[in-house]
This record gives sequence, C-alpha cells and structure tokens, in this order.
Amino acid sequence: MITACPECEHKLDLSAGTRLSEVIECPDCRCELEVVSVDPVLLVIAPEAEEDWGE
Repeated sequence: MITACPECEHKLDLSAGTRLSEVIECPDCRCELEVVSVDPVLLVIAPEAEEDWGE
C-alpha cells in the first residue's frame, strides 16, 4: 500500500498487515502518523500523548 506523509509528502510503502489506529514514523521527517483508514489508506499526524498527572 503506497501513500504519502501528510506532513512532508514523502511516499510511504506500507505493508499489507498495516492495521487501523497503528502509529508509524515517517522515515523522512520523523513525524508520527496514525492510520485512520486502511481502504483506502489514510494517514494523519498522530496526536501528542497527554499526561494525566495522576488524575
């Protein structure tokens, strides 16, 4: 599955085993990307992990 990084447009060739909600890293810009659709493949910039500070 070929798609592009939404941040830098680098072409990514994802394996057929790529799963929904999987987080991958763009090898070009190092941006973390979340798979939001697998048919067709759609990537978005992954949200930052938030700290809960024990709440």
